[in-house]
Amino acid sequence: MVLTGNVIKYGDNVDTDVIIPARYLNTANAQELAAHCMEDLDKTFVQRVKKGDIIVAGANFGCGSSREHAPLAIKESGIGAVVAKSFARIFYRNAINIGLPIIECQADISEGDTVEIDFDNGVLKNVTTNTTAQFTPFPSFLQTIIGAGGLLAAIKEGAV
Repeated sequence: MVLTGNVIKYGDNVDTDVIIPARYLNTANAQELAAHCMEDLDKTFVQRVKKGDIIVAGANFGCGSSREHAPLAIKESGIGAVVAKSFARIFYRNAINIGLPIIECQADISEGDTVEIDFDNGVLKNVTTNTTAQFTPFPSFLQTIIGAGGLLAAIKEGAV
């Protein structure tokens, strides 16, 4: 799987409370969650995000709560993947379970750059600067889960 998208960039320690503020957690409706995604960190996110855009962040992305609402809000907002230096463990697990591709990679990427992610070969190319970085590709069973759209979808398909 190869994904190309424009970058929306954030720093370190983006926690689940700024990804989806707790005051909106009275629903599990993904579209409603997406309407408030990143609202407390970036009031322009919802207006400027386009389908297939890629969030690039620093270390410890998704720290905080174990709720899966945060990756669900990101996925439903149209984000195709999240690239960060590191992820909070439970966010990583929740993202895979809902079929949101996330990769740990240290690359020189700026807001507005276009990047291409080759998930099968572990290559992230910054198309804007014509530079590449390597990351560890997902094992095949995780690629199957993400490709199916999440763990439940993969189980329904009999893929896992």
